[in-house]
Amino acid sequence: MKKWTLSMLLLVIVIFGSVIGFNLFKQKMMGEYFANQPVPSFPVTTTEITPQDWTPRIAAIGFIEPIQGINISNESAGIVRAIHFESGQSVKAGDILLELDADVEKANLRSAQGRLPSVQANLKRMRQLYKRGSVSKGQLDEALANQQELLGQVDSFKATIARRTIRAPFDGVMGIRNAFLGQYLNAGSDIARLENISQFRIRFTIAQTRLADIAVGQSLNIFVDAYPTTPFEGEITAIEPQVNPGSGVVQVQASIPNKEGKLRSGMFAKLDVQLPTQKQQILVPQQAINFTLYGQTVYVVTEQQQEAEQKEGDTTFIAEQRVIEVAEREDDYARVVKGLEAGETIVTSGQVRLSNGSHVKLVESDALDTPESAPQL
Repeated sequence: MKKWTLSMLLLVIVIFGSVIGFNLFKQKMMGEYFANQPVPSFPVTTTEITPQDWTPRIAAIGFIEPIQGINISNESAGIVRAIHFESGQSVKAGDILLELDADVEKANLRSAQGRLPSVQANLKRMRQLYKRGSVSKGQLDEALANQQELLGQVDSFKATIARRTIRAPFDGVMGIRNAFLGQYLNAGSDIARLENISQFRIRFTIAQTRLADIAVGQSLNIFVDAYPTTPFEGEITAIEPQVNPGSGVVQVQASIPNKEGKLRSGMFAKLDVQLPTQKQQILVPQQAINFTLYGQTVYVVTEQQQEAEQKEGDTTFIAEQRVIEVAEREDDYARVVKGLEAGETIVTSGQVRLSNGSHVKLVESDALDTPESAPQL
């Protein structure tokens, strides 16, 4: 019985020893395999930093407004007797646009003018009699007052008739006509729009931090959706003297010549205020930068020194994470003022899988190239 127990105990020890020995051997072999396994290289695309000229700009938006533009309306109610313009017609300052019925006012004017010679003759006669002492000073003053009152009535009737004749206050182009011959117009009716389209203006706002970058007379480019590739040149004409205390922005006004007549008031416009060009700046594609709450970083690719056991011609590239400082961003590029030097190579795509010191393999790809046109959905 003792021999059987001892045999079983030895068998168990042999079995457990074999399992433990096998596991130790497996771990040793796996360690040697991973130790001898080559370091993985991640495919990335790169670009070499070349200093370029940088023209910064201040981007803003606004709506185009006319230098002169009004809705033509009537001061007095009445029936339209004559219309002297058509929709879209160019007019000059002083041109008659529309006439309202003024028969009653003209009749009253003729009546007042008909009494005027008699009143003037009576005043002349009173002056002669006053010199001879035949009438009192009060009678002379009354005759003078009658003449002044009648002259005032004549002027009033003339002004009333003039108000019923609507003229163009400035040169411009008429809009679509809203009045018709024989129509009764209430006072203040909208007859048509009149605008001077030879020149427009645009108002926009900028941050108060950019106030030192603009000045009256500075040029800018305006873009509208109707002509997306055609820039319209403008010029800053006024800067609001007060900064809005609630939002911290400053209102700016610019003029826009419209010699070709392409612009219209009310258009939504994007504009770029051109700033002086800065020479030889470090520009980096924005897709190469990792923007985080803690700062901006890029991966700089460096070539590692070959070791003795490496084959001749083999090259190892290492990705080094670098903290940079971005000053401005525009379109697809950012201007870097700290952290990079000209001639260095940075990763432009594939950096998501990288960490500091990762091995990389340089590949070419056009996946990040901007297409000429947007894909059709």
